[in-house]
Amino acid sequence: MRKIPVILFLLLNTLLYSNNFWGEIGHRVVGEIATQNLTDKTLKEINIILDGESLASVSTWADKVKYKPGYEKYITWHYANMPLNIEYEQSLKNNKGDIVYAINHCISILKDRNSSKQKKSFYLKLLVHFLGDIHQPLHLGRGEDRGGNDIKINHSGKQTNLHSLWDHSILNKSGMRYDELSKNIINKYQDQKISLKTPEYWAFESHQEVKKIYSEVINGDSIENDYLIDQLSFVKEKLYKGGIRLAGLLNEIFG
Repeated sequence: MRKIPVILFLLLNTLLYSNNFWGEIGHRVVGEIATQNLTDKTLKEINIILDGESLASVSTWADKVKYKPGYEKYITWHYANMPLNIEYEQSLKNNKGDIVYAINHCISILKDRNSSKQKKSFYLKLLVHFLGDIHQPLHLGRGEDRGGNDIKINHSGKQTNLHSLWDHSILNKSGMRYDELSKNIINKYQDQKISLKTPEYWAFESHQEVKKIYSEVINGDSIENDYLIDQLSFVKEKLYKGGIRLAGLLNEIFG
């Protein structure tokens, strides 16, 4: 009988938090775009560390485990909440860590020659995921609405929330699998020069973008398909930036 509350607790966690990340397609696109831009040396190192698994295949691992026992400490690493009028450097940091801290920590582990293969595998999987998360603007949203999760909206006759809309609904408008979408994005943006910069800058960039998102949608709004179509190119560009920056970072670490 005592097992029932535990089962209910896990079910509630799944229902409450299943939408708190770029959808599976978005994360896999970031991983695939990165893979297409790795040097041979970097790709060889990654194949050894991941035992042949691809960056795309491990890109969603961090979300699949974060509510399992023993992984709770990493939940806050997926985002950084702050007021819209304050930038990351001046914001009150979460003492459990946030996405900027997480990315920098993963980098330090992967650069450490004394890190074991097992440890590198763990933090590489996290890094791939977090590069996707930090390029989803609502992961740099306000704390009071949990990055848009508490902004309820209606779309296609169903109630959803702003965060979920940006995680899933916009990308679903492409009608493509992640591999098809990756090729489509690379073909469209491959001539665009993307600077690597730093996790702090990536947070700043997404925080500027989330201000515009908040200004256009409020709690209770009904969202039409035109909104999703209008945002699709922007989302594709963000995924491209995430993939190129992940590749640049990995080439730097392993090169």
